[in-house]
Amino acid sequence: MKVGFIGLGNVGGKLAGSLQRNGFELVVRDLDRDAAQPFLENGAAWTESPREMARACDVVITCLPSPAASARVMEADDGILAGLRPGSIWAEMSTTDEAEVRRLGALVEAGGADAVDCPVSGGCHRAATGNIAIFAGCERGVFERMLPLLKAMGRRILHTGPLGSASILKVVTNYLATANLVSLSEALVTSKMAGMDLATTYEAIRISSGNSFVHETESQVILNGSRDINFTMDLVSKDIGIFGQVAERAGVPVEIAPKLVEIFQDGEARYGPREWSPNIIRRLEEACGVSIHAPGFPPEMIDDEPEEPGHEVVPRGDVR
Repeated sequence: MKVGFIGLGNVGGKLAGSLQRNGFELVVRDLDRDAAQPFLENGAAWTESPREMARACDVVITCLPSPAASARVMEADDGILAGLRPGSIWAEMSTTDEAEVRRLGALVEAGGADAVDCPVSGGCHRAATGNIAIFAGCERGVFERMLPLLKAMGRRILHTGPLGSASILKVVTNYLATANLVSLSEALVTSKMAGMDLATTYEAIRISSGNSFVHETESQVILNGSRDINFTMDLVSKDIGIFGQVAERAGVPVEIAPKLVEIFQDGEARYGPREWSPNIIRRLEEACGVSIHAPGFPPEMIDDEPEEPGHEVVPRGDVR
């Protein structure tokens, strides 16, 4: 199976690396040719356009920073839609809007190809080792054809239902992670102002009902001071904005989501859209005149779990 991969950024580059490490024939493309160089040196091919890639590959994966970027790559004159063949697959691994992925998916299917939205969750450090989680929205037959690739890129693979369902669940989980990050920022600053040792505070949260994936990862780089989680404030704003759109279409009068949008818009205005997202805590540090740091924490997260073959996660009650 020949796999094309467009978008070799923080996440995409690591996912493409897992495919190459696991023996898939790879064709790559990125606006930054230098980002593709390590893959080319290890045997991947380069393509001059998305259309050319789609003509040559059985599966074309996009992993791009926004729905608008995906639409451009798909619908340009030399885009993926112009080159897809009947029976091939377009796999959208970007975090995108379910309405947009369904719109593009309809165009893909009209040409005889298949579409799947398969965003990832779990952080760049797990994407690097092939231990990240992957959601996949598509027909069951398409999912089974994609499963060998998904298992090479991730450890836990969940078939979420029809096209678009994975994108809904991705922004739901990113919304929850954002809410957790903001609440952890308040918890850490409050603990500091109340006179608590921050390393002790970290452990108290970790072993208690207050623990979470976000605490075990982002709190560590906050306390180190690097704040480097390979995710920026503008991407948070994009994701929680999409979550708000999903909630609005579903008729849900959400209350926390608009506040999170407001907080991160303020963070972008203060520190810039490309600031690391955990630095949202700076708003409280500056307001209280404190620095949230503690010795012994790492500057970045590294997945120390060995790479394992991926497997499908089956929801409770599914008799498959």
